[in-house]
This record gives sequence, C-alpha cells and structure tokens, in this order.
Amino acid sequence: MIDDALPVANGRETTREVWRLSRGHRRRLAAVAALGIVSTAADLIGPVVIGLLVDRVRAGTADRGTVLTVAAVLAISAVLGTAGTAATIVFATRTYHTILAGLREQLVARALTLPQHRVERAGTGDLISRSSDDVTAVADAAPALIGVLTTTAFTIVVSLGGLAALEWPYAAAFAVVLPVYALALRWYLRTGPEVYREERAMMSARTQRIVESQRGFATVLGFGLGEQRHRAVLTASWAVAAQALRARTVQSMLNARLNLGEWLSLTAVLVVGFVLIDRGVSTVGGATTAMLLVLRLLDPVNQLLFVVDTLQSALASLNRMIGVTTVATADEPPAPPDTAVRLRDVAFGYGTGPRVLNDITLDIPAGEHLAVVGASGAGKTTLAAVIAGIHPPDTGTVTRPASTAVITQEVHVFAGTLRDNLTLAAPGATDSQLRAALQATGATDLLDLLPDDLGTVVGTGGHPLTDAQAQQLALARLLLADPRLAILDEATAEAGSAQSGLLDRAADAALAGRTGLVIAHRLSQAAACDRIVVLEHGRVTESGTHSDLIAAGGVYARLWSAWQDGRQPDRTP
Repeated sequence: MIDDALPVANGRETTREVWRLSRGHRRRLAAVAALGIVSTAADLIGPVVIGLLVDRVRAGTADRGTVLTVAAVLAISAVLGTAGTAATIVFATRTYHTILAGLREQLVARALTLPQHRVERAGTGDLISRSSDDVTAVADAAPALIGVLTTTAFTIVVSLGGLAALEWPYAAAFAVVLPVYALALRWYLRTGPEVYREERAMMSARTQRIVESQRGFATVLGFGLGEQRHRAVLTASWAVAAQALRARTVQSMLNARLNLGEWLSLTAVLVVGFVLIDRGVSTVGGATTAMLLVLRLLDPVNQLLFVVDTLQSALASLNRMIGVTTVATADEPPAPPDTAVRLRDVAFGYGTGPRVLNDITLDIPAGEHLAVVGASGAGKTTLAAVIAGIHPPDTGTVTRPASTAVITQEVHVFAGTLRDNLTLAAPGATDSQLRAALQATGATDLLDLLPDDLGTVVGTGGHPLTDAQAQQLALARLLLADPRLAILDEATAEAGSAQSGLLDRAADAALAGRTGLVIAHRLSQAAACDRIVVLEHGRVTESGTHSDLIAAGGVYARLWSAWQDGRQPDRTP
C-alpha cells in the first residue's frame, strides 16, 4: 500500500465507530433481537408436532382430529414465524440504513475538511472511490446481509438449542460435523479479506486514472495523449476485472466446502438415527423431528457462511469509509493577538523535487494587506498555499487564523441557482444580504442580466457566466463568509481586459476590514496594499511599502518601471 494513501480502519476501529453510531438506536436493536428470537422459536413448533404425528401414526392412535390439530398448529406457527421474520427484517433494515446514513454524513463532512495536500498525495480517485464505490457496496450489501444476520443467526441458535433439548444425540452428531464449517470459515477469513481489499484498492486506482484523464482533458488533447490515457484506463479496468474474477473464484471454493459440510451433516444424523432407532433409544418420530431441525439448520448455516463473502466485501468498504474519519489533523499554535499570520523558518518542496520556498520568516499583522510579487517560478502561489494550510511546510512553523478563505484565478461556478452559489459561503444569509454582497463587488448588473434574478440557474447546463462575472461571484462569497484572513491568488487576473478596474474594486471591497494576502498579477494591485514582499527563488529579498521599495531602487523598482513602460515580462506581476 502506498504510504501516502488514506488510512483503512482495522476491525477494532470499525467496531468502535459503528458502536458509537448506534447510540440512540440500541433499544431498537434490542427489540429486533427479541422479535427475531420469538419468531424463530415459533418455527420450531412445526418439526416437533410433525415428529409427534409420525409416532401417533405408527402407534395407530392418530385420527382425523389429530391430523386437523397438527395442520392448525403448523398453519399458526407458519403465520407467526413469517410475520415475526418480516417484522424483524423491516425494523432491522430501518435501523441499518439510519446508521449507514449517519456514517455517510460523517464521511462527507470529514472528507470536505481533509487537508488538500493529504488528498492530493493519496490521490483524489481514492477519496472519490471511498465516497462512491465503497458507500454503494455497503448499501447494496443490505438486502443480502440483513435477512441473514437478523433471522438466520437466530434460527441457528434457537434450532441448535431446541435440538439439544429434544433429541440431544442428534445434536451431538451434528456438532461433530461443525469443525468442517469452522475450517471452511477459517480458510475463507484468511483468503477473502485480502482479495477484497485488493479489489477495492484497484477500483480506487481505476477511478484515479479516469479522474486524471477528465481533469486534464485539455492537456490530453493538446499533446495527443488520448490513446495513452485510454490504455491506462483500460489497463486499470482489466486489473479490476481480474481481481473480481479472483474474488468470485474464492466464493466458488467456499461454496464447495459448504456443500461438503451439508452432505456430512445429513449423513451423520441419518446414521445416528438408524442406530438409535435400532436400539430402541429413539423413535421414528424423534428421528423425523431431528432431521427436520437439522434441515432447518443446514440452509441457515450455509447462508450465514456464504454471506460471509458479501460481508467481507462490505466490511472492506466499511473499513475504508471509516478510515477517512480517522485522518488526524495537526493542531497549530495560535498566533499572537496582534498578528494574523506568522511564518518561522519555513521551507517547502513538492515531493522529492527541489525546495520551492527557503527560510521564509514573515509576520502579517492583523488587518494588514500584504502583496507578494516576483517573477514566474519565484514561489508566490506556493507561499500562499502554505500560508492557507493547503500544503504543510517541510520545516518551520506556520500560524494563521482558523477562519481563512482562498480565492484563486480558477474559480468554480457550481451547478445550481445563483442563490445556491452564494449561500455556500453563508447558509443562513438572506436575499438582502446576498444582494448587498453582490453590490459591494460591483456585480449588481449581473442580476439585471439574469432572467430569474437570484433564482437563475448558473453553472453547467445553466446561464453562462463570463470569467469576470465568475470572479465577482467568488469575491461575493468571500464577503459572505467573512473570514479573518483572505488570500487572493491572482483572483482578479483579468489583465488588459475592460473588467480589470471593476475586479480591482471588487477585491478592495472583499479585503476591507480583514487581513489580506494578495498574490499580485498587476503591480497596481501591489501598490495599493499596505506592504509588499518580493520573492526571488523562494526567498524574501525585499519588504516594505510601495514608496520605500521604489526609493530603494531594487528588484521591485525595476519591475515597477518595466510595468509602467508597458513591457510586462512573461507572467511577471
């Protein structure tokens, strides 16, 4: 398993978490158990009265009344047993899906708060697979598992108890064969879980290949990588198919072992019955009762062991789901009251590559607007990501406000109404507050263009928004979220367009009254900030106000002069 992969919970962790999730449902679970035992006990009446009828017939004491009485008892026991079993399954299903719904909500809530660097290192396909394939596997296992685990288990316990109480020699004969089932289960538990874990892991790898191809679709087309990506997805899909075939082979081998156990059980009971009846210790009716009870046992035993196959698959998925909830996040020391952001000796590099940031020591006082400028590759965006907590530093410490929001140049418009897009940041916001946020970011004209005002569907399949309108929408979200620290990573990068001034004013409104970090695309943005930091090769080389840096005649002064002359270098702010 890859070291950076998201964790998979072990059996103890899964049991503890499921037990915690069962709070508030335990009385219902106890009622399910009681109802299951009672309904199963009602089914024991049938074999007993049939055995008695056989003995009465052999003794010549059975008459029409006896047969009618036995038939009535059988009908009543069948109705009671069936009704009880149905009620047990219904109550168990409701409880099961209620607990599963709680787990799904917890999984999604935790997944949305995972550090971005953690998800990226594990692969987004892994997280997507856990929140889709694994959730589906656990949910789809319900029809097979609930009926078996809630009624079959009761049938085995009650039938074995009844057999031991009524005809104990037959119970002993059946018990002799139980090691065959135990060995089959032992073999399966050694083989099956690993097979299913590998199957789920390969499903994650396949999902990762598909997600990468979709997200990098433009790159795939631009470099003619379509065939290569197709082969990668095809290879991953065939790996899933091969592992699924291996899992089905294990299932078939388990089935063969269960058939052997069934044959040995029937043979043992018949032989014991023959010997006991021959010696006068038992009767034909007693042997009939024992055989019927054993027959009632065989099918549930086979079902219980056979459903272990489904259970192991579901547990493998359940362990992966709960593993997401166990991901720990490091606690960060609080920043001093007068400082919003503090970096001490911070260094960072991507994977095994060279360091992008080196020995960064920086304070951003509360309420200050700090601009970061530098040539392409200087580490500006990486610095913003480290400050935001998207990437943890390799060395050094970073403190930031708990309430931090980041807006990049690549903003996303979610499929839904404009109102839905805005209330993502503030679920309790009123329409008047939404309109105020749009007005502050200069987006009130947008409402005039939309046919259904705030109720207009935007995003995929809806009313299209321009890049500038999408950025205004993102800045309005920032206002509604009201974070203590706002990080704008080229969030208004409409350089040279007619919308640049409008977006600058929208950014100023979004930063008003809070600490701001601006990765400046245009030096006019940097000049408007309280302080400017210049990055070169991952190090802070200059720091000061616009006027101070111009007077110093250093890198910033040269960049400003070039920008003023309209000779803007390649991606140089």
